[in-house]
Amino acid sequence: MTQNSAVTPGTAPHRTPEERAALGKAARRAVPRSAHADYEPPASRPDPVDVLEAQSAARVPELVPIRYGRMTESPFRFYRGAAAIMATDLAATPNSGIKAQLCGDAHLLNFRLLASPERHLLFDINDFDETLPGPWEWDVKRLATSLVIASRANGYTDEERAAIVLATVRSYRERMLVHAGMRNLDVWYAQADMDQLEALAAGQLEKRGRKRLSQAVAKARTRDNLQVFEKLTEVVNGRRRIAADPPLLVPLADLLPDVGRSVVEDELRGLLQRYGRSIQTDRRALLGQFHVVDMARKVVGVGSVGTRCWIVLLLGRDDEDPLFLQAKEADTSVLAPFAGASEYRTEGERVCAGQRLMQAASDIFLGWERVEGIDGRQRDFYVRQLRDWKGIAEPELMVPDGLRAFGELCGATLARAHARSGDRIAIAAYLGRGDSFERAVAVFAESYADQNERDHQALVAAVRTGRVTAERTDASP
Repeated sequence: MTQNSAVTPGTAPHRTPEERAALGKAARRAVPRSAHADYEPPASRPDPVDVLEAQSAARVPELVPIRYGRMTESPFRFYRGAAAIMATDLAATPNSGIKAQLCGDAHLLNFRLLASPERHLLFDINDFDETLPGPWEWDVKRLATSLVIASRANGYTDEERAAIVLATVRSYRERMLVHAGMRNLDVWYAQADMDQLEALAAGQLEKRGRKRLSQAVAKARTRDNLQVFEKLTEVVNGRRRIAADPPLLVPLADLLPDVGRSVVEDELRGLLQRYGRSIQTDRRALLGQFHVVDMARKVVGVGSVGTRCWIVLLLGRDDEDPLFLQAKEADTSVLAPFAGASEYRTEGERVCAGQRLMQAASDIFLGWERVEGIDGRQRDFYVRQLRDWKGIAEPELMVPDGLRAFGELCGATLARAHARSGDRIAIAAYLGRGDSFERAVAVFAESYADQNERDHQALVAAVRTGRVTAERTDASP
């Protein structure tokens, strides 16, 4: 069955809730929840630097050193760029055999405040470059490990780290139990809006934590097209242009000579024109009311550094009516060698389909297109707004109670995302009402955080010996 047909009524066998619960309990007998504590790197484990270098081979060569520079800054920044390494390791761990649509890179900074099309501020997963159906446990373990790594960076004690992970995974389990008892449409409409966030803050955060949440909400509401318009553009000879900030932001006019620039500009204009076919017709009509005025190459994130990413400035009614779109290269998911290849025609469609399936509400301009570059290679892209009320967590500023509350919110959000696509009743039955699974994941997360530190040091050593080149730039968010 393809991913597309999986949502067509009548194409899948109907099972009663009792039958689905029995599947989860049978999976528990086959793979006990305590087995998820296991992590022991095999002797045949690939060299982590080799894994990163294999990814880098398909990326923009002059940007790869920036990626390594960011990854060497700390174990947590390394972890953000090491999804491919962890995918290899997760594939060798026990799993229940129950699948859901995965984020594929569910570390804590990929949970953030986002705007819904109705202009409500929601909390949801943000990054779906690696999304693919797979064992739901993989996302949970990646989230839990990210919390341990961030907690270690903050100097938290063993007990504090354990409490954070246990609370996060418990939140996932308890929320999945709730979703298991809900009707399908109610699960689909579920979302974490500001009322829920404020209730969380009132009940679990101290005064300082509540203040920081209020500040984060206020800041997120300012991070829109107008804010990025003022930050990233300037007026040159009476015309609005993207301001250069090399090597992180380079306007197309500065990046390529006249002939090459014209070819790439035509390529990007064609991409935007054709990609409109992948969005709803009303939104396509809205997009048609804007015109392109400038383009630039932008370096984004940590793990994505080196992929081709363009930002495009469009203007609507006048020079004060901006729209910033980001066209980002979509490559094969790091999960694909272990979870199976995507059944979508292009990797851009894979990303968009996964995002729409997992998010409560997605960007109105989210879409995809395949293009042929000036080097003759076909590349897949997905398009979305560059910034739309996005607010990101700052774990380094959190006290243990604050990070625990944030982890609980992430765990509940991940459960809701998995419940939309996976068999939520089977997953809930597998997890049960005891704490066996969260205790096992807490052990795994500590063990894998140790592995991540060793891998980070391997990259640092590779830079020191000249095996790879690293370039430090301003820290990424």
